[in-house]
Amino acid sequence: MSPKEVLELIEKKQIKVIDIRFMDFPGVWQHFTVPRGELNELSFEEGFGFDGSSIRGWQPINLSDMLVVPDADTARIDPFFKASTLVLIGNIVDPITLEPYSRDPRYITQKAETYLESTGIGDIAYFGPEAEFFIFDNIRFDSKSNAAFYEIDSVEGIWNSGRIEEPNLGYKPRHKEGYFPVPPMDKFQDLRTEMLLVLEDLGIDIECQHHEVATAGQAEIDMRFKPLLQMADQLMWFKYVLKNVAHKHGHTVTFMPKPLFEDNGTGMHTHVSIWKNGAPLFAGNKYAGVSQDALYAIGGILKHCNALCAFTNPTTNSYKRLVPGFEAPVNLAYSSSNRSAAIRIPMYSSSPKAKRIEFRTPDPSCNGYLAFSAILMAVLDGIQNKIDPGEPLDKNIYDLPPEELAEVESTPGSLEESLAALNEDREFLLKGEVFTQDAIDMWIEYKTEHEVNPIKLRPHPHEFFLYYDI
Repeated sequence: MSPKEVLELIEKKQIKVIDIRFMDFPGVWQHFTVPRGELNELSFEEGFGFDGSSIRGWQPINLSDMLVVPDADTARIDPFFKASTLVLIGNIVDPITLEPYSRDPRYITQKAETYLESTGIGDIAYFGPEAEFFIFDNIRFDSKSNAAFYEIDSVEGIWNSGRIEEPNLGYKPRHKEGYFPVPPMDKFQDLRTEMLLVLEDLGIDIECQHHEVATAGQAEIDMRFKPLLQMADQLMWFKYVLKNVAHKHGHTVTFMPKPLFEDNGTGMHTHVSIWKNGAPLFAGNKYAGVSQDALYAIGGILKHCNALCAFTNPTTNSYKRLVPGFEAPVNLAYSSSNRSAAIRIPMYSSSPKAKRIEFRTPDPSCNGYLAFSAILMAVLDGIQNKIDPGEPLDKNIYDLPPEELAEVESTPGSLEESLAALNEDREFLLKGEVFTQDAIDMWIEYKTEHEVNPIKLRPHPHEFFLYYDI
């Protein structure tokens, strides 16, 4: 869509205000709203000013002025605001040099797409994330110098099977049994369908929605695969729609990877394929019907997985899900069937167009722009350097003898470990200046100072249970 077409849409739909949105460094949508009269064709070149020092991980206060330049192709009408509102996602620009901002996650994604084309390997990378989430009825938490707690509640929570609900009608999914019984056990069918329909109204193609494995409203809505930048934009709309539909009905949605103890965490299995001249590059006659390039791509992800986790699993809570010995995909191996492997080759279809690799380690707490871009860079590095992924792991990981299990490497055990891995293994991300040293350094610094250290310094409530009487 051109700027002129956006202005025509505004007139046709009688839009009252324009909402400008962009992604902060950690991965949260930010916005401000301007009157209809403030947007003209020049706005798509000159942008709008804002204070970059107030955005996490960005500018110091003495260099705070920044511009956000709307991208006309991103125009969508907001489904929730009372006044008719057109949303435009913007790119961040330095107001003096007019150069794109190196820490703008969207710019990093744009550079990743450009780099893909420059390699000659392919001309389009498709991504299909399966972002799981929880629907809760109530959430309370606090963290102070003398106290810390959280408390989650859900009408579906199995812990409420004995609660006085006047009446308690039962039908609460037991731990790990939420995949996927019909109502009345599944109490959020209508809510998920409303989410699906709102997403479709926004032009986002949806494949299915369903309850997920855990008790207490774990769910999944799958988007159809799209090109890298488009999918990163869509992931932001996805989170925004789910949270607002739930909020409208008195519920709350979280993409936190591990909100519940003793039940499944929330992952974001991410499907990846590369195409060139309209043909899929990952279909072939090798293992599980993939090509040699697909195997090299797998090798790239496995080689760089520890560093990738700093972007694909970027919270301290992510590593409550990625724990060896359970069902999480922590094993640095690939398989056509083993879901505990970090990479799976889906076998649902024999069509060459459906051939892709599924990176199962990521979770939806990530900044999609950064995570998807980093995954693509690992894939390209694998193909460029012909990285051998080794033999597939088709055995049941839980039945392996100790000597075999010891040979299977695992993902990092903490955010601190993944950040250390990123610090040591970053060269593949710097190709084509997709990521910059500055952006990587700031990511490590921000995550360490604002997340890793604050968690390390605080007593954990369970420590009182374990140690208070020592």
